[in-house]
Amino acid sequence: MRVFIFRISNFFKQNLQLIHHHQYNPNPNFSSIREFSQSTSIPKKQQRIRDHGYDNYMEIEKKTRKVLKFQNLILSEPNQSIPISRLETQAHRIGFTRHEAIAFILKFLHVFEIFEHPVQRILFCRLTRKAILQIEQERLALADQVERAVTRLRKMIMMSNGLRLRLEHVRIARSALGLPDDFEYSVVLRYPEFFRLVDAKETRNKYIELVEFDPKLAKCAIEDARERVYRERGSEAEDIRFSFLIDFPPGFKISKYFRIAMWKWQRLPYWSPYEDVLGYDLRSIEAQKRMEKRAVATIHELLSLTVEKKITLERIAHFRMAMNLPKKLKEFLLQHQGIFYVSTRGNHGKLHTVFLREAYSKGELVEPNDLYLARRKLVELVLLSPRKARVDRELIGYRRSKLDDEMGQVTRAYVEDACEDFKGGDRVEQGVDEEDGLSSDIGSDVDSANEDDDFDDCVSNEKEIS
Repeated sequence: MRVFIFRISNFFKQNLQLIHHHQYNPNPNFSSIREFSQSTSIPKKQQRIRDHGYDNYMEIEKKTRKVLKFQNLILSEPNQSIPISRLETQAHRIGFTRHEAIAFILKFLHVFEIFEHPVQRILFCRLTRKAILQIEQERLALADQVERAVTRLRKMIMMSNGLRLRLEHVRIARSALGLPDDFEYSVVLRYPEFFRLVDAKETRNKYIELVEFDPKLAKCAIEDARERVYRERGSEAEDIRFSFLIDFPPGFKISKYFRIAMWKWQRLPYWSPYEDVLGYDLRSIEAQKRMEKRAVATIHELLSLTVEKKITLERIAHFRMAMNLPKKLKEFLLQHQGIFYVSTRGNHGKLHTVFLREAYSKGELVEPNDLYLARRKLVELVLLSPRKARVDRELIGYRRSKLDDEMGQVTRAYVEDACEDFKGGDRVEQGVDEEDGLSSDIGSDVDSANEDDDFDDCVSNEKEIS
């Protein structure tokens, strides 16, 4: 009897504890889902899944950046050729030792050629005919798309607060946007009906202001993609009004709750990147969710405006305040790995390159442009085997006079703009990584000023993008 009473008392104690901790519902027909429910918001901390297609793309670009350094060094010479002895002594300025410089040149015989000077009887290095033609093709493509570059710059400023951006920030990102090196004069001052330069007295910085907001340009690239899907699917595409194109990298695990969160996020309304939100009340949770999705749309549009649909994360961080982007950009982008891909290859993890996933297919742009194709020509020369270059020189006679004529087509203005920092004698220490501040665009003009800017940006924005 005592044992029975003891068991009964223990049974009631256990049930009382169960009711106290789990909020037991006496109605057996109602199932409480509070304790079993999980958050349907997208997790903020996502593990980065590597996509080898984009990483291999950056590994090739790593070689291309180094080739560009040597190209600019050679083009800075009066006769566009440099003695091997001088090349060895100046190699430290571009992050190479004396022995590494010669070994590197011999790997890319389709770009560089070593010859004996007919008078001085010493070895010189110059660019090959194919490399010179590639430079000329890129220069012509850059000049032909000035009007499109003007439109890109106008749309970028339209996404900013107060319709203005810092001139220095645009200068750092000029290659990705397809702007010429002298864009301050050839674009900004040449089109006073669109832009004006303003000096800020409080900060002593120059700003590019937009003269007038053009509603015709206030249309995002993702909206065009939605219209194409709507025309294909008709009334069945009503659910894509606020959605983005999603393509997760191979090996990305999608749980049931993550799928539900993505389903809700895709249908969440948001404000356009071209819409002014300074006057809105952003204190509510709904407004904050809309602003987060608006930030995704802003970065999506910024990548769509670039020539190669990619740009370094450090350059995006320059526009963070002007475009209302979150502080921790890297963590924010990793939440949306189906839209963007962040690669750390090709620069030892010090810079991060952001790709727009929907713009690429099998390592190539889906919709290439002339400037992109011209830059890819250099990549093709870099990837060619040096053995094939030796065979070609044995079978085909190389006429130096014809090369001189083609070299003359490369104007001195272009050469001086591309290589002005090599003439200034700014020293780059050997301990600094050779890729830290380089432009992430294949075939773009690289100067040491950009290297310093990007290296400082990498250090100063480390907390913001981590």
